[in-house]
Amino acid sequence: QVQLVESGGGLVQPGGSLRLSCAASRSFFRLYYMAWYRQAPGKQRELVASITSDGTTNYADSVKDRFTISRDNAKNTVALQMDSLKPEDTAVYYCNLRGQITPAQLGDYWGQGTQVTVSS
Repeated sequence: QVQLVESGGGLVQPGGSLRLSCAASRSFFRLYYMAWYRQAPGKQRELVASITSDGTTNYADSVKDRFTISRDNAKNTVALQMDSLKPEDTAVYYCNLRGQITPAQLGDYWGQGTQVTVSS
């Protein structure tokens, strides 16, 4: 199986920055899609940013021009650089990887979540 380990969450003041990282516990035969989602209290989980194997990125309108997603295919890691943070960015952030760990095993994997709190 695959474990995803997230790091980098914490408490930051409005306008500050954080960098989240997510690493897979094993290599993938083929990794198609990597993304960050978030879920605030009382709200549904929402897509924050995604990146495909060819580097195509997609961002939620609320984070465009503030967040940047990046990936390292060789290391099976994905990162989310978050700048100009706002209180409304407060949420638990989850990484998501979709791919094949072997040619016969296609899966959708989630991290355990890391708390990001933006508050003065």
